[in-house]
Amino acid sequence: MSKIHIPTPLRQYVGKQASVEVPGSTVGEAMNALVAQHPELRKHLYTEDGKLRAFVNLYVNDEDIRYLLKEATALEEGDNISIVPSIAGGAGRAIGRAAGNALSCHPERERGI
Repeated sequence: MSKIHIPTPLRQYVGKQASVEVPGSTVGEAMNALVAQHPELRKHLYTEDGKLRAFVNLYVNDEDIRYLLKEATALEEGDNISIVPSIAGGAGRAIGRAAGNALSCHPERERGI
C-alpha cells in the first residue's frame, strides 16, 4: 500500500482526510485506486479524456515526477505520493495598493474610463 497525501482544497472529496492509503505498483494504479474509492476527485484531477490535468503535480517521496512517465512510475511498499496543485498569482493589486502603487491589468478602471 502507498499513501496519497491530499491537498487541503481536495479533502472535501475524501471525507476530509489528509491522506488515503491505496494499493498499486505504479503511480497510475494508485491514482486509479484513489479515484475509484473517491469518484468525486476524478473531475478535479483528470481531463475528460482521462489525462492528468496540467496543473496537478505529483511527487513520490518528495521527488517531482512531473517530467517522468507519471503513470508508469513504479512504487514500492510504503511510498508516499503527494498531489500538489499549481497555484498562480492574484495578490499583485493588493500588494501594489499597500506600496502606494496601482498595479492593475485594467488601468482604465483606475481612471474611471
